[in-house]
Amino acid sequence: MDNIKIDASTIREKVKTYINQAVHVDKEKIRNDSLIFKEGFIDSMGFILLVTFLEEEFGIKTSDADLLEENFESINAISDFVGRKTEQ
Repeated sequence: MDNIKIDASTIREKVKTYINQAVHVDKEKIRNDSLIFKEGFIDSMGFILLVTFLEEEFGIKTSDADLLEENFESINAISDFVGRKTEQ
């Protein structure tokens, strides 16, 4: 069985591309360490869409226990979270 590990920079780029398409602000305003919720880029509906995107794009399952702010607060945090989930 061939288990493909997705490279961290690939995850980060896909997440960043999705967020840039989902929000209507200048791409340069959202950095990898921007706090996407606290800075108002994504709201609760956007969060649901983000989780759905992550599950479909990376083939992961998100449990209620995963829905913590620190897993989703920035592009870096989301990328780290997806990396951990794809290793399981």
